[in-house]
Amino acid sequence: MFRMFLALLIVLTSNLITYSDNRPNILLIMADDLGFSDIGCYGSEIPTPNLDKLAGNGLRFTQFYNTSKCHSSRVSLLTGLYCDQAGGESLSRGATIAEVLKKAGYFTAMSGKWHLSKQPTDFGFDRYWGHLSGATNFFLGDETFRLNGNPYEVPATLNGRPFYTTHAIADFAIEFINEGIDSQKPFLMYMPFNAPHYPLQAPETDVKRHLGNYDNGWDELRKTRFAKQLEIGLFPPNTQLSKRSDHVPAWESLTSEDKDWEARRMAVFAAMVDLLDQNIGRVVNHLKEKDVLENTLILFCSDNGACPFERTQGRFKDPWDPKSYWLYDASWANAGNTPFRLYKQNQHEGGICSPMIAHWPKGLQMKPGTITTQTAHLVDFMATFLDIANADYPKQVGQRKIDPLVGKSLIPIFQGQEREGHETLYFHFGSDRALRIGPWKLVSAKRGRWELYNLENDRTEMRDLASQHPSRVKQMAEIWFDIARDQERLKGNHLLPVKKTLTPLSFRKDTSSGGVKN
Repeated sequence: MFRMFLALLIVLTSNLITYSDNRPNILLIMADDLGFSDIGCYGSEIPTPNLDKLAGNGLRFTQFYNTSKCHSSRVSLLTGLYCDQAGGESLSRGATIAEVLKKAGYFTAMSGKWHLSKQPTDFGFDRYWGHLSGATNFFLGDETFRLNGNPYEVPATLNGRPFYTTHAIADFAIEFINEGIDSQKPFLMYMPFNAPHYPLQAPETDVKRHLGNYDNGWDELRKTRFAKQLEIGLFPPNTQLSKRSDHVPAWESLTSEDKDWEARRMAVFAAMVDLLDQNIGRVVNHLKEKDVLENTLILFCSDNGACPFERTQGRFKDPWDPKSYWLYDASWANAGNTPFRLYKQNQHEGGICSPMIAHWPKGLQMKPGTITTQTAHLVDFMATFLDIANADYPKQVGQRKIDPLVGKSLIPIFQGQEREGHETLYFHFGSDRALRIGPWKLVSAKRGRWELYNLENDRTEMRDLASQHPSRVKQMAEIWFDIARDQERLKGNHLLPVKKTLTPLSFRKDTSSGGVKN
């Protein structure tokens, strides 16, 4: 009898301890190929009231960095390490936030795009729904969809409406959040949307709400977005709007037919961002209904800047047709990254600087709506979560020996303090490279010669100072190569010296082709 009483007491005490765990929940949201100016609180005309509300009651970053590419940003977000340092897509030298938080007593779940090796349930996630591929048909899905490690056949309808990936990601996130709440543990909900990554596809009624909004073209859009950015205080008044890229034609040089085509595909992109915001709103409202919003840290970011690729197939199929495959190209991407230069894959600001919103009513200690210019990076998420979860960073997970953490906690910034920043921030993808030390940024596009900018005075990289500071260029280049070789373990072509001249850049195909007509 005493043994039964003791066992019951242990169970009750265990439940009481779990229930009284007041560590914050974490909702980590990543958009895909969303440019710096593509949401309202960063300058956009696209209606994003839910994200705007999070920003208005939270904190916005203007110098938050990613890795300029989908899979590498996911590696850094998950591990707190630079991509190749962590072992790239295999994560062979990195521990994931799910593995670390699960061991610390969190319920861990993910809904959305994976784009790495194996699947999330192999890396610490208790629950997973989504696709393992880097892009998918938004209406039909693909063969890589999984539910908790098992193949998932995409249905024609889900929860009473036609299947659409952006809706479904939120549907499963809400389901997993409920499980997390029922577990009486704090939860990590990682929600990486595939939107607004190509293909540009959205339901007909949603697209038609945005038709006509882009008839004035990308040149005018860049001006209006930049004016809004200055008005809301994202940049100081002396900031310059970067010039339109040389490979992007003036809007007025297009034929009326091509203007119509271009305006239509930007309208589809806008619809996808609109739907992204609506579904984020659904999840946030659910947290509020469950009375857990106050102590949930919500972080919203993007994996890279707007995408310049032109791979359109079926220009003359409507974007609500599942057989359509539209993209926009560098022209609208140039506007999406207002006021910055270049795009996804490049290490100029247009490729690596993107929105980041933090919302945490119980934890943020600054005036709601604050905008910070402190620099931060995706690698900082792991260190932040270690702090708030009282978790330990491992030296080994299974057979994986884990590299030392690169990221630094964002908690001091959340507390309204000036954080001791990174000594260096390193960037690399393909033949694009960059290094930031304080306000100084060294950058090379397609192995072109090094460019040097002082971002404190020249946020949009308009005045190349490399010829004026050759010793600084040499010193920073040496540091870049040291990190690339010793920390990232790069080899071969990745360590080739830069050229003596700038590499000509061209991303945009002739608009009259519209990609492949099929």
